[in-house]
Amino acid sequence: MRPVPFKSICAAALILGAAILPEQSAFSASCCGGGSASSLILPKFSQSMVDASLSIEKYDGFWNKDGKYIQDPPGSDLRQYRLSLGYAHRLAANWQASVVAPYVWNDNRYSALSSRTEGVGDTSMSIFYEAFDSIMCVYKVEGIADLKPASYFGASLTIPTGISQYDDVNSSFDVTGRGFYRLDGIALFDKTVYPWNASLLLSYGTHFERPVNREYGNYVEPYDKRLGDRALGTVSFGYTQFLKENDTVTYTAAYSDLREGEGTIDGERDSTTGIRKKSVSGTIAYATAEKDWIIKGTWGHAIKQDGWGENFPATDTFTLGVSRVFN
Repeated sequence: MRPVPFKSICAAALILGAAILPEQSAFSASCCGGGSASSLILPKFSQSMVDASLSIEKYDGFWNKDGKYIQDPPGSDLRQYRLSLGYAHRLAANWQASVVAPYVWNDNRYSALSSRTEGVGDTSMSIFYEAFDSIMCVYKVEGIADLKPASYFGASLTIPTGISQYDDVNSSFDVTGRGFYRLDGIALFDKTVYPWNASLLLSYGTHFERPVNREYGNYVEPYDKRLGDRALGTVSFGYTQFLKENDTVTYTAAYSDLREGEGTIDGERDSTTGIRKKSVSGTIAYATAEKDWIIKGTWGHAIKQDGWGENFPATDTFTLGVSRVFN
């Protein structure tokens, strides 16, 4: 079995959240607009949306395979900057599709190793079915039907357009992608009873096996590798404040639990893989009265204590995004 040093684990994990889902993703509007959902979702009856977000992810220690938090060596400074551009389009009354593509800058100093690289990250393409026919946001609950959430069911394909450890790179710090295709099934439930809102996002993904004959620029004896299945759960709660002219500011707190099982090499279990990360986040979103412009700021935080992760770096992520919705 090929051992994987922490620096490789850290770099491989850099883009785990870059696809479409947890706190690092390009945030967008909910069913009724205003920015309470946590994925690139087009509001009901809107025709298209353009989304741009800039995130800064700072790495501060890591959890080992046993879940113990370990600090980085003194003087280390690991950062990743990511510009994500997204577009969502309505295909039919209850169908929508989206694409998110990031560009990544790495700026890392770890022990005696320093590196600055940049490149395209992994791209994601998604399609969603809206299991509702009207706006589900209400101002007053008058019956059980008013509690029904806006429900979305879809799939997302992650495409390895980024630079991975299996390409011609000098070290793990040059990585901008994971190098694997992944297909996720997604369910999102979003409910607003003004001024309160809540959402639940669940996803389960599987990676496709791929042949490998190079690691960090060095050719190796060919083998087939597959990463483990990936599960994500995110729950969020928010409050909407109405401003003059019916502009709104929405405050949202969220908790996420990300898990990925152990992968395989030539069909045999790879005990060096498998990850877990639990994190919290807070978001402030401003939306115009027409819900055609949404500006968001998000802070995603990993609790740097034992038991909050496994085989994964601890990070703080700051994201600023803007969405333009076309009705």
